[in-house]
Amino acid sequence: MKRTMPCQAAVFKRGIAMAFGLVLVATVAYADDMREGSVQARQARQAMMEKAAAEQRTAEQAANASRALIARDRSALEKALRTQELQNTDLKQQVAALSGDLHHLEKTETAVSERLAASDGMIRELVGVIRVTAKDLGALIDQNLQTALMAVETERLRAIAEQSQFPGMADIRKMATALIAATIASGHVSLTHGPITDRSGRQIEAEILALGNFTAAYRIEGEVGYLTCSPAGHQLYALSRLPPARMRKQIAAYMDGDSEAVPMDVSRGGALNQLTHAVSLWQQIPKGGPIVWPILALLAIGVAIIVERVFFLYRKPLDGDSLMHRIATTAAERKWEECLAVCRQQVGKPVARVVAAGLGCRTLQREEMENVLQEAILKEVPDMERFLSTLGMLAAIAPLLGLLGTVTGMINTFHVITQHGTGDPRMMSGGISEALVTTMLGLCVAIPLMLAHTLLNRSVDNHIGQMEEKALTLINIVHRHRQASQG
Repeated sequence: MKRTMPCQAAVFKRGIAMAFGLVLVATVAYADDMREGSVQARQARQAMMEKAAAEQRTAEQAANASRALIARDRSALEKALRTQELQNTDLKQQVAALSGDLHHLEKTETAVSERLAASDGMIRELVGVIRVTAKDLGALIDQNLQTALMAVETERLRAIAEQSQFPGMADIRKMATALIAATIASGHVSLTHGPITDRSGRQIEAEILALGNFTAAYRIEGEVGYLTCSPAGHQLYALSRLPPARMRKQIAAYMDGDSEAVPMDVSRGGALNQLTHAVSLWQQIPKGGPIVWPILALLAIGVAIIVERVFFLYRKPLDGDSLMHRIATTAAERKWEECLAVCRQQVGKPVARVVAAGLGCRTLQREEMENVLQEAILKEVPDMERFLSTLGMLAAIAPLLGLLGTVTGMINTFHVITQHGTGDPRMMSGGISEALVTTMLGLCVAIPLMLAHTLLNRSVDNHIGQMEEKALTLINIVHRHRQASQG
């Protein structure tokens, strides 16, 4: 409405301008033709005046209408302005109230954020503990031999431990249940039938003895051995090497109920793995290099000497006291030929041969008889001491060969270090094995050879002492009876 009033005033001004223009035109026309156009001028002026008055009335009416409209619009605008001011006041009050609420909410949000951060840290720590516990529990269940006999699910535990799943209360309860079940199963001793993988890799049914979560044994077609559990597939596998016969008998007796004790591995497979991977002496010998063969040759020669000497010295035991008692009894009756016959019956024995030599010179004087007996004893000594010095030499050479193998092995080890460095210890294992095996083998050969040499020497000394004793006894018997016959 404010735009309508300027438009009407402009129309009114244009009307007045046009009227003045017409008046000027009429005046000019009148000046040109006063007499001819006076009447027409007055008529035109009158018409223009009337038209101007009409336009003025129209403009005034339009102006009055515009004023009324403006007044009405102004009243409406003032009313709307008062309404907006009231609404603005209300909004300011609401903003003030909301500002207070916002400040309170900001404080609340800060407190809640702090509590949330603290709770989040506790939750993260708790979840971490739960994941570690799930991993340990999964490993405990996988290593439990009873797991292979029970349907225990560990996939969810792996998912929790590998952070692919967030643990909930239901998972924690299941973990507690699984732990309790595994703990209870660890104290069970069961004898069942089930599938195992035998030493040749075949899947067969066997009688299974499970001793808690420590040891498991099996029996198939007279074969008794230990089992190990694969954590990946929860499968039972027979160890590649059978236990000693005594342990197999104890396991079989326990399965049959004839024994209350059974050998078990309390290390959960550690001792059984050592049993499986144990290397015997004959398996270690080839690792000693070329030096082991001379050492083994020494061992063979030494064993042959020991066998021959033992057979020579102990093949026909002779009771020297019984022999001398018979000779003394027979000599008391002056039956010297019978004494010689008794000795000839034991001609294979050194003592009998010495005594027979003494009986052959019984007519000689005591000193001469002693010389003859001493000669007979000395004649027997070389056969009795044969190869003993060789045996002692072999016992001394064996550790020296072992030391030589140690030196060559260390030389090979340093050569490998020079060529390849120390990055891979397996490159040096050959030389170290050669050094240690030859040393061990040299000592293993030298110790029994030295012990046998000592024992055989002691036996020879005993035989020589026995011959000397019996020779002196014979001399006393002969001279006692000689003196009796002379008296």
